[in-house]
Amino acid sequence: MHYAEHYRDVATDLPGQQLPWLQTLRQRAELQFSTGGFPSPREEEWRYTNITPIEKKRFLPGRVQGPAPVDSTLIARHRLADSWLLVFVDGLFSTEHSSIDDLPKGVNLLSMATALERCPEAVEPLLQQVAGRETHGFIDFTTAYFRDGAFIQITDGVVLEKPVHILNMATRPDGLAVLRHIIALEKNAEASVIETYAGEPNVGALTTAVTEIALDENASLEHTKLQAESIRSYHFGGIYARQQAFARLRQHHAAFGGLIARTEIHSHLGKGAECELNGLFLASGRHHLDTHTLIRHTEPNASSREHYRGIASERGRGVFSGRIVVEKDAQKTDAEMNNRNLLLSEEAEIDSKPQLEIHADDVKCAHGVTVGQLDAAAVFYLESRGIDQHAARNMLTFGFANEMVEKIRHEGLRHQVRELLLANLPQANIRGDWL
Repeated sequence: MHYAEHYRDVATDLPGQQLPWLQTLRQRAELQFSTGGFPSPREEEWRYTNITPIEKKRFLPGRVQGPAPVDSTLIARHRLADSWLLVFVDGLFSTEHSSIDDLPKGVNLLSMATALERCPEAVEPLLQQVAGRETHGFIDFTTAYFRDGAFIQITDGVVLEKPVHILNMATRPDGLAVLRHIIALEKNAEASVIETYAGEPNVGALTTAVTEIALDENASLEHTKLQAESIRSYHFGGIYARQQAFARLRQHHAAFGGLIARTEIHSHLGKGAECELNGLFLASGRHHLDTHTLIRHTEPNASSREHYRGIASERGRGVFSGRIVVEKDAQKTDAEMNNRNLLLSEEAEIDSKPQLEIHADDVKCAHGVTVGQLDAAAVFYLESRGIDQHAARNMLTFGFANEMVEKIRHEGLRHQVRELLLANLPQANIRGDWL
């Protein structure tokens, strides 16, 4: 495989060369990737997503000597006010554009490359401890060849008053960003972390990013991922969480960009833990947007909620696969999954696959899924009030999607997601001030 052959040549430039444990981890992952390659539609979990175009292209990593220049106005468009900011350009940390000063005591906020140099003893017990439970070619690829990422560690009882914003900008045609993020909250800590993936228009780059989340007892995290890269880009993102007793995770995922983009969101729940997953995707043109979730209840009295909505227009294709596993010791589990999808054209397609796997007998679990079109009666009602058909359809589509946008608590991010939603709706004749 040409990826494996190429990256063996650059392995000595990867961070953490002085760490035997990391070299062992990388070599094991590289061997698995070289042997198995990227996932194939022959695998059940990838049956709806063919990543052959990624295998055929040669994506090249960012320059070892530092990130490429980037338009500051593009960063300003995506950065969030009143937040700590870590900017990565083509997968490499940019000190120039980042802002991580005035951190409270008890918080480590570093680029991964810096953390591996300054405090490798803090990284070692966390890296691959959560994602290591999962295995496929993209995870192996990211483990073997990551160049940077965010390292966020918050000690006992510390509450962050403003969010941490991780922003990766893709700037180079056929560029490659390989990122590993760690978010670790110790007992009773609270934080909000936002990941944004964006870039220059029409840049056909590949981003692979794995985020590991470790929440100790009674920790609380609100995590949001906004995937808004170029319509020609490729993206794989994995978010893998471990929640100890009574830990709380609230996660939002909004996907608008990418020719082929897939995000996995998995969490293992301990006793009394709470997990809420909310998601929205809008696939237009020939875009393929894929979301896979897995919530594994391993101990009693935990609860989970999933609410996902998908919209496909033109020849766009969406995939939602949600799985809830209740293990035999997870009595008193309360789990619910809901997936609603909207098709706006005859050639659009959405595949939905909800799954419940229950091994305990004292549980409360439910799931529901719908795939349909706009209500003709609702469209007619708006037309009868003087609204043209295109605007009526767009207003109904917006209302369908905006219920998920409203779940985002951060006002600035909610505004960004709403603007992206409006910009990506398939018809014109709708204005934000109407809403």
